[in-house]
Amino acid sequence: MYICICNAIRETELRRVAQHTAGDAEAAYAALGKRPNCGSCLQEADAILFEERELACKSVAA
Repeated sequence: MYICICNAIRETELRRVAQHTAGDAEAAYAALGKRPNCGSCLQEADAILFEERELACKSVAA
């Protein structure tokens, strides 16, 4: 599913980059070589990054 239509960023790309970068959606976009355009996706992108990082922490703690 596309999260950012302006940059054609998919949810899977965000989840993958969440494992290798720190920061918010703008930092993740930068890691992908993109930057926010209209900004309407940032809240959802931040939520996906948070969720993916939470899952990673839980799997390390287990």
